[in-house]
Amino acid sequence: MKQITRLGLGLLLSSSLVTAHADDVKIGMITTLSGGGSHLGVDVRDGFMLALEQSGRDDVEVLIQDDARRPDLARSLSNEFMQRDKVDILTGIIWSNLAMAVVPSVVRQGTFYLSPNAGPSDLAGRMCHENYFNVAYQNDNLHGAMGAYMRKEGYEHPIIMAPNYPAGTDALAGFKHLYEGEVVGELYTQMGQTDYAAEIAQIRDSDADSLFFFLPGGMGISFMKQWESSGVEMPIFGAAFSFDEILIKAVGSAAIGARNTSLWAYDLENEANDRFVEGFQATYSRMPTLYAAQGYDTANLILSALETAHPDDKDAFREALRAADFDSVRGEFRFGPNQHPIQDIYVREVVEGDDGEPTNRLMGIAVEDIQDVYFEQCQM
Repeated sequence: MKQITRLGLGLLLSSSLVTAHADDVKIGMITTLSGGGSHLGVDVRDGFMLALEQSGRDDVEVLIQDDARRPDLARSLSNEFMQRDKVDILTGIIWSNLAMAVVPSVVRQGTFYLSPNAGPSDLAGRMCHENYFNVAYQNDNLHGAMGAYMRKEGYEHPIIMAPNYPAGTDALAGFKHLYEGEVVGELYTQMGQTDYAAEIAQIRDSDADSLFFFLPGGMGISFMKQWESSGVEMPIFGAAFSFDEILIKAVGSAAIGARNTSLWAYDLENEANDRFVEGFQATYSRMPTLYAAQGYDTANLILSALETAHPDDKDAFREALRAADFDSVRGEFRFGPNQHPIQDIYVREVVEGDDGEPTNRLMGIAVEDIQDVYFEQCQM
């Protein structure tokens, strides 16, 4: 007998016992469900489980654990999933430093890892692996797309800012790669920082004509509230990680007018996205974020591959994943040679919604068919 976990309304509601079959598939999800930035993991989890519920399959078991945003805990949980629970697939990690602590060991041991969020450059390049697939993006992508967009819009003196960890350094490198111009300055903050008075003073004293920043989770909320109080007037740009539906509602009016890049938007018109947004709102009574969309696509990719092969047949299952034969909520989707997406990146603007609350509105495409620059380093 084995336990099949089912989630609904964002919480673990029930478990049921069913007879185990040889072809059942076991997935281990390690994600952030507590502490700062926990809404990212909650949305990845909820989007992933919604796709499974909509599929109607009863042969997929999902085991879910909270990494509490700790690399050591994430590593320990991955070992438990592989050695004790014998999972076929691992997924769920939000933060790039946790991904770097977990993924290389997992894939070397023969377990598939599908990333629904973190996309550090090393895993796209020199440390790529045939068992590692990123279903979201390479960390540079959204930031690079905003660099290209700002250049096209005529901003000539941006100042850029991010936390000093793998995704933060990737963010600013990606921005500069496609901005293709000089930036006024680069500011690196601490992970989890809450006081941005020093950085705001530096921005105020610079001759920048715009600000691009990457501050995910609560860091972005703290910064934007302090920015509004500072009285500095400057156009603000970023990636969706600092402007998801939950964050901008917490920020309030300070977010209005900010533009951000995203691989997805809730008002993107396609059949798969309509089904996702309607299903998510009906099930969880809230608007999905980018993270939920990525979790949903990750689950649907897995489900599409299971139609062709079981993970026990690693070569066949790997080829089925590479085919990416599923309807993505973001529109056209395919993998590059390093098993990272080639996809369009969109621009959204934060506007006041019909309910008076901030919301994102799709503006158009920033960059078509963006591909990371690290695939050439991938020897796979």
